[in-house]
Amino acid sequence: MAGRNGKKTVGSLVLSLGVCVVAAGVAYAFIPHDASKETPVKRVDYRIELLTARRAASYPVAAPTGLPKSWKPTSVRYQGEPNEAWHLGFLDPDTEYVAIEQSTDKPVRFIDDASQGAEETSRTQTIDGRTWQRYEGDKYDALVLKSKGSTTLVTGTAGFGQLTKMAEALELKRDAGGDAS
Repeated sequence: MAGRNGKKTVGSLVLSLGVCVVAAGVAYAFIPHDASKETPVKRVDYRIELLTARRAASYPVAAPTGLPKSWKPTSVRYQGEPNEAWHLGFLDPDTEYVAIEQSTDKPVRFIDDASQGAEETSRTQTIDGRTWQRYEGDKYDALVLKSKGSTTLVTGTAGFGQLTKMAEALELKRDAGGDAS
């Protein structure tokens, strides 16, 4: 008798579990979900990190000036040795990603990493007297400026129009009160 009651208990448990799974599936299917309510990306204040990077970096650190408030800064970081690196990320007014990336790392490796594998094209752009090389990729496009001792990229999911706006807004400075070199 004890064996039979054990089988009924296991069978009842399996049946109950099946009923619960079906009920959960029905509830999930008919209860509305609002997928558009994503957590909004928070605006970051990058001023302190920018001042710190400009004091520490061996190259003029790039940051935009005069961009409208619709450009939302979302991420910032500076890494010192062995390969100094500056990153400042934004969402443009169309919520496309645009980042400023700078480093003293080897240009080929740095450009590949920062542009997510974008490849050099034959096109260049002159912005504020500097020649930027265009790179195109499946994920990111990029404008690349090679300088003595560092490489600067304006890269992201935004099109070249927005990347150009960011590059035009860039101010390259060293030290808190220094000028571009």
